[in-house]
Amino acid sequence: MDAAVRGAERVIDAVGRVVQWLTLAIVVLVAVNVLLRYALSVGSVWAQELEWHLLAAVVLLGMSYAQQRGDPVRVDVFYAGYGPRMKFAVDMLSHALSLLIALAFIRLSWGYVGQAWAVDEASPDPGGIPHRWVVKGLIPLGFALLALQTLAAATRRVIEERARA
Repeated sequence: MDAAVRGAERVIDAVGRVVQWLTLAIVVLVAVNVLLRYALSVGSVWAQELEWHLLAAVVLLGMSYAQQRGDPVRVDVFYAGYGPRMKFAVDMLSHALSLLIALAFIRLSWGYVGQAWAVDEASPDPGGIPHRWVVKGLIPLGFALLALQTLAAATRRVIEERARA
């Protein structure tokens, strides 16, 4: 079971490295767009839409990496005073709720993405990005990665709890 957790975490690490490069790409793209727009009075609908698409990719793909690397957000004032069993219960409840939310988003977005793919949805703006279904496809993918990370974190927490007991 520990090997499966480590494998899932390696996948999330790899996705995190891609997200880091995407973040750098957004910064460079925004800087170039601003420079071109204000210094040379040149603008591009395609480049501006690419900023939005890259931001969507960073958020949707990065949330699983953020969950893996950062401490979960919780009210530590209360959590710090809990005993080990209560902390375990809170952690497992948090993982269960995260998993349910991720699965709900996957289920709810599937039709949305399928419809965009079926009609080969593109930007309604002239000069915009074609194949908008690609960025919409990141919704179920991002939440699938979040579900994978949640399962890995829950499993790791169970392994730690068994080792403690």
